[in-house]
Amino acid sequence: MKRILVTGGGGFIGSHLVEALLAQGHEVLCLDNFFTGSKDNIAHLLGRPRFELIRHDVVLPILLEVDQVYNLACPASPVHYQYNPVKTVKTNVLGTLNMLGLAKRVKARILQASTSEVYGDPQVHPQTEDYWGHVNPIGLRSCYDEGKRLAETLMFDYHRSNGVDIRVARIFNTYGPRMAVNDGRVVSNFVVQALQGQPITVYGQGSQTRSFCYISDMVAGLMALMEAPDFTGPVNLGNPSEFTILELAQKVVEMTGSQSAIVHAALPPDDPVQRRPDISLARERLAWDPRVELAQGLVDTIADFRRRLAQG
Repeated sequence: MKRILVTGGGGFIGSHLVEALLAQGHEVLCLDNFFTGSKDNIAHLLGRPRFELIRHDVVLPILLEVDQVYNLACPASPVHYQYNPVKTVKTNVLGTLNMLGLAKRVKARILQASTSEVYGDPQVHPQTEDYWGHVNPIGLRSCYDEGKRLAETLMFDYHRSNGVDIRVARIFNTYGPRMAVNDGRVVSNFVVQALQGQPITVYGQGSQTRSFCYISDMVAGLMALMEAPDFTGPVNLGNPSEFTILELAQKVVEMTGSQSAIVHAALPPDDPVQRRPDISLARERLAWDPRVELAQGLVDTIADFRRRLAQG
């Protein structure tokens, strides 16, 4: 049994990770400032003897004794990370520095949740870990893209200079129950619009592509990376099945039984044209491969949104 800190543990991915770690018998400290996370995501865990909730902002230092750190704290959707871009940069940079300092002090292994956004609007397809990316450093999305790139830099500098035991995961689009209703990501947008009978907004012609990984697969990948011996990453974690945004909209309309019309709007700036992970490295080093197909994962995701919207 380990004592494990999950920053951003009240968020979408974080709360599922906390559950999985508790199920393995670990003691879990969930740290969150609830800027984008929600207490509803972890309410059912409160009172469990091996679960502890700490309301704290990773931008501020904290002293804890732990064996492992999963650093997931950061707004992860454009609506949220652009709401306060300076705060997003601080979370990525100061937050990562604080967690690395903690890991160095107590000799904990630390996993950084990075992102496919480090590849920007990629000119290489699919994206492999040795691709350096094509990012606009002064664009609206750069607070997140460049913030995560710098977080990776800090991880490897601490590893090389101080011997900190690091892991870096580049997370591609993830979906599933507990996604925030208002997070502005494409799956949640489409499902909520369809269930409420609103027009479904597709940006551009909808020909841009994304790859969608179900939450249980993502959590399994993160845990496999944390436990992998002698492997820092970075490693892509995502589902290599690629869909156009229009295909996703049509699938959501069909699966919800909605009468919603699909409407088109102007593309937001710096929106990537295509995004698909090459997961050869994850398959080789982690023996990890996503199992849940999009149609299967959408069933539970739609059911979860339907329940929460009905509750108001």
